[in-house]
Amino acid sequence: MDVFDLRERLVNDYASYVRSFINIRDERIGETVERKLREGALWPDPLIQLNPAFEPGASIPEVVSRKLLHEECKKVFAIKNESAGGPAQPLQLYRHQLDAVETARTGDSYVLTTGTGSGKSLAYIIPIVDFILRNGSGKGIKAIVVYPMNALANSQHQELHKFINLGYPDLKGPVRFARFTGQESEDERHEIRGNPPDILLTNYVMLELLLTRPYDRRLIEMARGLRFLVLDELHTYRGRQGADVAMLIRRVREACHATNLQCIGTSATLSSKGSKADQRRIIAEMATRLFGVTVKPDRIIGETLRRATDEIDTNDDAEIAALKSNVESACSRRASSSPFFRASASNCLRSRSTMGAEIASVNLIS
Repeated sequence: MDVFDLRERLVNDYASYVRSFINIRDERIGETVERKLREGALWPDPLIQLNPAFEPGASIPEVVSRKLLHEECKKVFAIKNESAGGPAQPLQLYRHQLDAVETARTGDSYVLTTGTGSGKSLAYIIPIVDFILRNGSGKGIKAIVVYPMNALANSQHQELHKFINLGYPDLKGPVRFARFTGQESEDERHEIRGNPPDILLTNYVMLELLLTRPYDRRLIEMARGLRFLVLDELHTYRGRQGADVAMLIRRVREACHATNLQCIGTSATLSSKGSKADQRRIIAEMATRLFGVTVKPDRIIGETLRRATDEIDTNDDAEIAALKSNVESACSRRASSSPFFRASASNCLRSRSTMGAEIASVNLIS
């Protein structure tokens, strides 16, 4: 399939549909509208999208062998196939996930800012589960994870079930978790109050209510000595809402007598200005104001990408000739992915992109 030909067919079909109900009597207006349609005013140009490939870090068994994680993490954090019934496969971490695990062991607060699909949730779930495994389950709420939307909390609840419960008798894993977002039935809320989990998934509105509603105060009491407070999608806490959440964090810390609280934030986008050092400094300052604890610039964890195309020497006449041949023959439009990664056109595009050496691969889509 030629995606550019497909785009042209779609655009032409839509243009024909649009023209079918345009009947402009004024000749000058009609000519202007027709010119705009020919220029593509109603549809975008083809999009060149850069799709990153994240640098691999280490497998969970490797991290366990380095004494960074509890032995049981090998069973918890594995790729499980319940339907097939086969053995679980070791989970491979990306470099930034491994960096987060190592940072969490220091006890410092940190922020993970990586792209969509980079597995940000594992950057805090693994350290939290490891802490509970080392110190024992059933000793009160040790981690509160705050999501800006219930949909995210629901998705994470499913992921936790997949990792923590699958593979254990009666689907009861070594760490308990629960969702408290306002969607639960009264019976479910009563069960959570009576038997608080190790990990509580919530949103900032419900967290506020936990502090103020008398019949929910037991959960705050059971969170005494809270160890982890996680804010997912950190970039959503801006302006007045950011100020409200900043005050909420301080009240939670005080109410839970959390003298050794480790704050963790995740976000896909936080700052794109200046150098990498400038970005880390800006994010660290923002996180420090929000959490009310010091977040150092070297505790801002970014993604590490690997190159998927070969390097190209733009000063090499032979390379330039190959690039010209690629473009003129349009072979890169029709090549499969493997030859495409070696093609001069794709290599040049990647090398010349504004993201430089951090770009992993290039996808051409409409």
